[in-house]
Amino acid sequence: MLLQRPLLVIISIWGVGAQQNPSPDILDYINPLIGSTNGGNVFAGASLPYGLAKAVADVDGQNTGGFATDGSRVTGFSALHDTGTGGNPSLGNFPIFPQVCPDGEDVNTCRFSKSARAMGYVNDSVVARPGYFGVTLENGIKADMTVSERVALFRFTFPSSADSGGATPLILLDLTDLWDSRQNASVSIDTKNGRILANGTFLPSFGVGTYKSYTCVDLYGAEIRDGGVWVNDRASIEVQNLYVTRGFNLFYLQAGGFFRFNHKVNEELTVTARVGVSYRSSKQACENAEKGIPNPLEDFERLRTQAEDAWREKLRPISIKSGGAVRELERSFWSGIYRNMLSPQDMTGENPLWDSEEPYFDSFYCIWDSFRVQHPLLTIIDPEAQSRMVRSLLDTYKHEGWLPDCRMSLCKGWTQGGSNADVVLADAYVKNLTGIDWNLAYEAMVNDAENEPLEWSYEGRGGLQSWKRLNYIPYLDFDYLGFGTNSRSISRTVEYSYNDFCVSTIGKGLERDGYTTYLQRANNWKNLYKDDQTSFINGTDTGFVGFFQPRYLNGTWGYQDPIACSALASWCSLTSNPSETFESSVWEYQFYVPHDMSSLITTLGGDETFISRLDFFHESGLADLGNEPVFLTVYQYHYAGRPGLSSNRVHSYIPSRFNTSTSGLPGNDDSGAMGAFTAFSMMGLFPNPGQNVYLITAPFFEEISITHPQTNRTARIRSVNFDPEYKRIYIQSIKLNGQVYTKSWIGHEFFTQGWTLELVLGEEESSGWGRAEEDRPPSLSMGLGRDVSMDMDGSGADVLVS
Repeated sequence: MLLQRPLLVIISIWGVGAQQNPSPDILDYINPLIGSTNGGNVFAGASLPYGLAKAVADVDGQNTGGFATDGSRVTGFSALHDTGTGGNPSLGNFPIFPQVCPDGEDVNTCRFSKSARAMGYVNDSVVARPGYFGVTLENGIKADMTVSERVALFRFTFPSSADSGGATPLILLDLTDLWDSRQNASVSIDTKNGRILANGTFLPSFGVGTYKSYTCVDLYGAEIRDGGVWVNDRASIEVQNLYVTRGFNLFYLQAGGFFRFNHKVNEELTVTARVGVSYRSSKQACENAEKGIPNPLEDFERLRTQAEDAWREKLRPISIKSGGAVRELERSFWSGIYRNMLSPQDMTGENPLWDSEEPYFDSFYCIWDSFRVQHPLLTIIDPEAQSRMVRSLLDTYKHEGWLPDCRMSLCKGWTQGGSNADVVLADAYVKNLTGIDWNLAYEAMVNDAENEPLEWSYEGRGGLQSWKRLNYIPYLDFDYLGFGTNSRSISRTVEYSYNDFCVSTIGKGLERDGYTTYLQRANNWKNLYKDDQTSFINGTDTGFVGFFQPRYLNGTWGYQDPIACSALASWCSLTSNPSETFESSVWEYQFYVPHDMSSLITTLGGDETFISRLDFFHESGLADLGNEPVFLTVYQYHYAGRPGLSSNRVHSYIPSRFNTSTSGLPGNDDSGAMGAFTAFSMMGLFPNPGQNVYLITAPFFEEISITHPQTNRTARIRSVNFDPEYKRIYIQSIKLNGQVYTKSWIGHEFFTQGWTLELVLGEEESSGWGRAEEDRPPSLSMGLGRDVSMDMDGSGADVLVS
C-alpha cells in the first residue's frame, strides 16, 4: 500500500502554509493530451493504473492510441487500447457509435460503415483527465466516459428533438478494431434486455498469431424502440444474430448490431452504455461488467471519483517544490509519470492461454523500448507493480518456453534487438525487488543465451551458433537452426553483449559457476569495431575514424554507411528496409556499451575524442530523440568525467522537444518511455538499466521527494542556488546526508534508505565534482562485474565497488 506524504512536503509544492492555501490537486497537473498528435500515439482516454478497460473516442486519423487531436473524425468509442505504440493501430475492438437517423421509419437512413458514419468533433469540447474523457461531436451528441478495472461506462447525450416523428437516436456496435484486422466475429442482439454480446478473432498489431476478444454491452436510460444487425451499409430489425468472416480476398466485410431509441419531443436523451470486456468469454465479459459497475445509471460519478483517487494514490510517493519553475514543466513531469502507469495492463484472470496463480500482464509493447526507462521508473515509484510484472514475464517463460521481448493482445510481438527482458530482470535483481523466483529468472535468461528457438523473430535470440563460435553476429549469417529477419547484425551484437552481461550479473549473485562465460561474451561488441572506418555527411568528412561495421562469417568486413538509418538518411525497420542496425544508425549504436563505457571511451580515442563524438552526434542531426536508444547518450558525458555536459545536453532537449503541447513528444511514447525520460531528467537522476547506477545531473525543480512505497523512507534531492531560468544548471558540489560526496552517480539505496542529496548549482561547469576517474560511474573493465553497493549504515559517506 502506498503511504501518505508528510504534510510539509505536500504544501511545499506551493511554498505556503496550509492555512493560507490548501494543497492543489495533483491531477490538475496531468494532461493526457500531451503527444496526442505528431506521432506521439498516446492513449488520451479514461483508465485506471495498469487498467484493462481504456475508454476513448476513436478517430480516422492518427488513431494508433484511439484518439488524436489532429482534426480527424470520430468513428466510434471503444474500451480496449494500448498507448504510445508504433506499428499498426492497436486494439479498439467493438466500437460503439451514437447517431441520429433522419427517417424514424427507415433504419437504412442511418450510416453504418466507418467512413459513412465518421463525424468531426468540436475542438474545445475535448476534456481529458485521469479516469475521464469527454467530447462533443459536431452533430451535438455529447459523449463522456469513465472506467472500472474491466468495464467502461459511456454516456451519450442526444440533443433535444423538435419532431418526435422524425429523427431517431441509434447506437451501433461494429465488429471491428482500429485497423480492421478482424478475421471473424459474431453478434447477438437482445432487444428485451438491451444487451449486445459480441466476440471476434483479431490480429495483434505488432506480432504473430491471433487473439479472441469478447464484449458485453448493456444500454440504459432510454426506451428501446427496436434493434437488429447490419452488414456493410444495410440493416434489418428482423435479424438478431449474425456471424461474419473477414470477406473475400481484400474485401473487408463491415458488420455489427444496433439499437434504436424512442425520443420525446424537445427533450435531451441520455443513453448510458456499460461495456464489459474480456479475453476469456462473453460470460466473463458480462460478469466483469456487472461486478465492476452494478448500477450504471447511478455509478458514473462514483467511478470517476474512484479512478481519480486511484491515480492520486499511485502518485502519492512523489512531491516537488518547484522553486519558481514554470507550471508547464510541472505538467510535463507529472504527465510523464502518469503515462508510465497506463501499460503494461494487469490482465490477471483474463489469460485464456494457461491457468496460473501468478500475475499476468500484457502489452509489454515493447521491452526494447521500455527496459531503458519505464521499468526503472516503476521500480522506484511502484516496486510492487514492477515485481508483479517481472513475475508475469517469468510465468510466461514457464508456460511458453521463452521470455517475451514484446507482447500484446496475448500474442508474441516481434523481437527488435536482443533478449531485453534479461535487462529488466537484472535491473530488478540489483535493486532488490522482492517476491521474485531468481532461480527461475536465471534459468530463463540462460535459455535466452544458450538455446535458439525455431522462430527467433518473436522470441529468444537468433544466430547463437555464430555468437558462440565467432563472438559476433555475422552479416549474412548462415543460421539453419532458427529463422528471422537476417539483418541487424550490428545492433544485435551490441545488444546481445549487454544481455549476456545481465545474465552474468544474476549468475554471479546466485553463485553459479557458468556466469564467467557470459561475462566474457559481454565483450563481444569489440569484434565489430573497425578502427579505420570513416564517416561522411553530404560528402564532407566528419573527422571521426573508427565505427562498428558488419562482418562476414569469414571475418572480412562488410559496409554500412555510419549515417544510414539516421534522421539524415532513411528509416530502417524490420522488413520494409532491413539494415544492419535497427531504427538507429551506426553512429547511435557506437555508444551502446552501457556496461563498459570506460573501455568504449578508450576504444574511440579517449575522453576528449569521445566528448567530441557525443557533441557531434547531438548537434549534427544524427541523434534521433524520437527513439529510445538515444536516451542514454544524453548522459554518457558522465563516463568521460564531464557530468556537467550531460546536464547541459538535457536542458537543450527539455522543453524544446519534450513539452506540454499536443505534439510535445519527439516520437512514439512507447508505453510511457518518453514520459519516463522526461521524469528522470527533471528529477536529476537517470538510470543505466540493468545496473545499480543513477547518473546525477541538476534537477529541473528546487526539491524533489520520493517516499519509497515499501520502506516508507523519503529520498530528497535539494538544489542550492536553484535557478528557474536555468542559467545555473551545473553541479559544483554535493553533500549526501550532510557529508561531501564527489561521485557523479548513486545507487538504488538512495531511494530505499531515504537519503538526501544536496546539490550546489552554478553557472559554469565545475572543474572538480565528478571529474576524477574514481568518481565516474563504474564500468566492467573497472570492476562493474562485481556487486555495486553502497554503505548501508545510512551515513552515505562512501560508495564502493565491493
